[in-house]
Amino acid sequence: MEMTRRDVMAAGAGALLIAGLPVRVSAATEDAIAAFTGGAEIGSGDISLTAPEIAENGNTVPIEVSSDTAASILVLATGNPTPGVAQFNFGPGAASRAASTRIRLAGTQDVVAIAKLEDGSFVQASSTVKVTIGGCGG
Repeated sequence: MEMTRRDVMAAGAGALLIAGLPVRVSAATEDAIAAFTGGAEIGSGDISLTAPEIAENGNTVPIEVSSDTAASILVLATGNPTPGVAQFNFGPGAASRAASTRIRLAGTQDVVAIAKLEDGSFVQASSTVKVTIGGCGG
């Protein structure tokens, strides 16, 4: 089979589109993190993220986040079209600085939790969730 100029152009445009998708997803995640942290450095420490290793259905993936000294916790799904999943804010009188919910995942990806601690520092925890049936259009 002989390829025409039009076939080559279409194949090239498709390859560029596919190659550019992960960059946009990563950029959206980085933008969400930068907006939450203000560009501050993120360490590790006082935060716990519990998520299943394998989720049979991406529509309802249970997660739990907790921290003893968090003022706010941001949860991101790095592979979703819109990575921001939830943000939990805790006041000074909060009896427990923990939250649990069910999130929707487009496919196998990392779930990241970033906590802003009372002292203004940021810590992060992440977990990879393997999804067997996609939730966001999968």
